Amino acid sequence: MRGLRAHYHLLEPGAAACFCPAALLQSSGDMGCARSCGWPRLVASCSLAQARTLELQCNGGTAWQGARARHGMAACVGSGAGGSAKHPPLGFQPDQDEDLPTDCTEPDSEGQPGWEGAPVTSTAPEEPCRLVLSTPSSILQEREIEELGLHLPTRLRQQPWSLLYCTARDGFSLRTLYRCTSQLSSPALLLIRDTEAQAFGAFSTSPIHVSSGFYGTGETFLFSFSPELKVFRWTGRNNFFLKGDVDMLMVGAGSGKFGLWLDGDLHHGGSCPCETFNNESLSPRGEFCVRDLEVWGLA
Repeated sequence: MRGLRAHYHLLEPGAAACFCPAALLQSSGDMGCARSCGWPRLVASCSLAQARTLELQCNGGTAWQGARARHGMAACVGSGAGGSAKHPPLGFQPDQDEDLPTDCTEPDSEGQPGWEGAPVTSTAPEEPCRLVLSTPSSILQEREIEELGLHLPTRLRQQPWSLLYCTARDGFSLRTLYRCTSQLSSPALLLIRDTEAQAFGAFSTSPIHVSSGFYGTGETFLFSFSPELKVFRWTGRNNFFLKGDVDMLMVGAGSGKFGLWLDGDLHHGGSCPCETFNNESLSPRGEFCVRDLEVWGLA
């Protein structure tokens, strides 16, 4: 059986079945021989192209010469009309009692000598996208930076963020903050640590600048570490994302309350639940005193 399948794996299914293969045998002059040797059961199920395939294999294949001789089929199938070989239907099975050629070998398989299997190629693991700061932050630790980075838009990860403004270097002044950040059309990451050691802030896809009204996009969000990270995203109720006055910076608003606000000298601020982000108060006391403040951007 293995030998027959080894020869038949080259055959294609789907040959036309409009020709009676018995006529081909009869035209070769020895239909009785085919009846006596039991092969009509095999041939009768074949189409014209498949019968020709049997003819070609019986005449040309060395492995089939022995089987043909043992069955007395030397004159059963003649040279025929020729043509290219086609294949019998998939799943074709000859009679189990047929004497089939045995000189066809199967390829080595798993567990047998000579089988090595497909080569194993190792791929380098992809580096996860994260927030990359050009210099260490004095407000967030490395673990907190990695956690926060996962909430930034994917397009802004793996890019080095530069420190545009910090109170330790540039002093406490909202005007100075505007001057350092408004010249760049860059997203802004605002980090704050109050005198209670609470860390929180805001992210905006637009730079922080003086404006006559609210601006920003729905990717803006507030966050706090208390001590675990909490992110408060846009609710869709209004578009009060950011507003920069000369003496006040506001992030999120609704019903006369601000999600986060800072005064002109950046010493004081506050946080209340607001409709824009449906946030909790970012600072435990509501109002707070700033100890450190940083603004990061893509410079």
